[in-house]
Amino acid sequence: MTPSQAQETLFESWLKDHAGILARVARSFARSQSELEDLRQEMMLQLWISTASFRTESAPSTWVYRVCLNTAITWHRGDSRRKRRIEPRADLNDVAGTLASPAETAGKQEVIEQLYAAIHTMPDFDRALVLLMLDGVSYRDMATIIGITETHVGVALTRARKRLAELMKGVIDEME
Repeated sequence: MTPSQAQETLFESWLKDHAGILARVARSFARSQSELEDLRQEMMLQLWISTASFRTESAPSTWVYRVCLNTAITWHRGDSRRKRRIEPRADLNDVAGTLASPAETAGKQEVIEQLYAAIHTMPDFDRALVLLMLDGVSYRDMATIIGITETHVGVALTRARKRLAELMKGVIDEME
């Protein structure tokens, strides 16, 4: 297998095995469907470029998260002309899973929309930590992905959780 074929095979396996990472990171940073597609394309481009520098010292999922989060943060900071609004998404079943009834679906979709709206208001660093937390990533992997110590992950994540809880307070109160 030539180096070019190996790079293509690695890239295709990343896209297949870690499509959810791309989708969740893009959804956490994009504010509209068109931004979502633009960011997804940018993340895929950066993943393609990064295949040449990937070392098997870290898990592929860790590498994909790192590339995608860094791309999303850079993309988010660099596009100051972007509109500051959130458009509801019709395909939230990807995030919400299979739902039982239309009433439950509507309620869960609304909560997910409000969660994403709250996440959108958070600083990029906190947004990245919350996304990793919601995906069940370990502190050790978070530290590797973001490039900080595990201790710093714990401290920063505690603050980010408190901030998110405050932002979601009204939503959580309505659910009870």
